[in-house]
Amino acid sequence: MTEKALILVVEDELTSRAMLSGYLKAEGYQIREAENGEKARAAFAQNEFDLIMLDIRLPDDDGLTLLKEIRRQSDVGIIMVTGKSDDVDRIVALEMEADDYVMKPFNPRELLARAKNVIRRVRAARANQTDSHILTFLGWQLDLDQRCLFDPDDEQVYLTRGEFELLTALVAKKGRVLTRDNLLNHLYHRQCDPNSDRIVDVLVARLRKKIEINPKEPKLIITVHGVGYVFAASQRPQGE
Repeated sequence: MTEKALILVVEDELTSRAMLSGYLKAEGYQIREAENGEKARAAFAQNEFDLIMLDIRLPDDDGLTLLKEIRRQSDVGIIMVTGKSDDVDRIVALEMEADDYVMKPFNPRELLARAKNVIRRVRAARANQTDSHILTFLGWQLDLDQRCLFDPDDEQVYLTRGEFELLTALVAKKGRVLTRDNLLNHLYHRQCDPNSDRIVDVLVARLRKKIEINPKEPKLIITVHGVGYVFAASQRPQGE
């Protein structure tokens, strides 16, 4: 990254906000702060952020509602800041297309690693690709250049970064069983944590809703119990 990323820290508690901002500033990142949803919206409207660190509990707003609102408008990286007791909220946040989460109290090294990984993916997604490459399966087209998915009727199907990366890994290795660890490497490029399996499973469930005729009886993304997943549909790079 030649230019340091711009990060918005949304946290109502002054001590936590200062600590979070301090960790990121120490790495040279540009930081903006907001203590509530209203100020977060104002800052978001005026800046192009690479990453938003969003507290799941805000005094004037629900962090999950703000997450949903931002995601409708932008593919900006979003890491939810949660408490240890927020297990259900963490899963909901991932289902609502948050990129990742960190738990209070912060582990500085983990916080920075997660932030760097999300920023790297956001910037890679924004960068123009020079080589066009399209994978197809059963009439679907996965455009690796534009990072888009088109259904058999040539209608675009919206995918989050995580969904796109997971589907690309599965389609490109059709017929090969990929463990959750394999898939996590494509998604996050970081060491596994106790919630890694759930992250992959949440993304698979979301993809099935978008590409399967019957998500409850998947024919494309097949579960290999105790191991991982395999993509079962035939596919080939377009033009080969």
